[in-house]
Amino acid sequence: MDNYMDNNNVEIGGEIIEEPKFSHEIYDEKFYKFLIKTKRLSSYEDILPVIISERLVNLDDIKIGSIVKIYGQFRSHNLQTETKNKLVLSIFVKEIEFTDDNNVLTLNNANFIGYICKEPVYRKTPLGREIADVLIAINRTYKKSDYIPCILWGRNAKFCETLKVGDLVKLNGRIQSRTYEKKIDNGEIIKKTAYEVSISKFANIEK
Repeated sequence: MDNYMDNNNVEIGGEIIEEPKFSHEIYDEKFYKFLIKTKRLSSYEDILPVIISERLVNLDDIKIGSIVKIYGQFRSHNLQTETKNKLVLSIFVKEIEFTDDNNVLTLNNANFIGYICKEPVYRKTPLGREIADVLIAINRTYKKSDYIPCILWGRNAKFCETLKVGDLVKLNGRIQSRTYEKKIDNGEIIKKTAYEVSISKFANIEK
């Protein structure tokens, strides 16, 4: 799977809820991060991190309350801490459009082609709903890969029981945020946010 332009595509709309902050610099190109709020049809709101190059936009235009439509990719990188590596996920902007159209606030469409890189975990909820957690690796240029956690439901989840590490799959879904509580070493409980892709369409690709 060498067509890196087609294996990771995200189209998402949302309201900016955080001013841009410096993230990192690569070859004299500065990148900034901010948060957007996008709505599900259920009215639940996902808070998602965005990374953008200074060359794509006037940073003064990224204002809290502005509505944007973003085209890009869902990317990951490993953040090294003193004790472990942490997978950090964000939406990497390739194009951004400012709009007054509130209809884009529910736009959230992610398409991936990648490899199963960890044994899928299938389970049932106490109410009998089928769920599977899948981690996929998506090839990127310069021999890099993005590792994207996905969650599947129902028949798609059941089908994951037949998958093996290394299988090539095609997925469509929406990027979501999920908050949870974690107890740290001193016993204090802190709130954390995880990001994952809720998959609506799923297919195995013959290599």
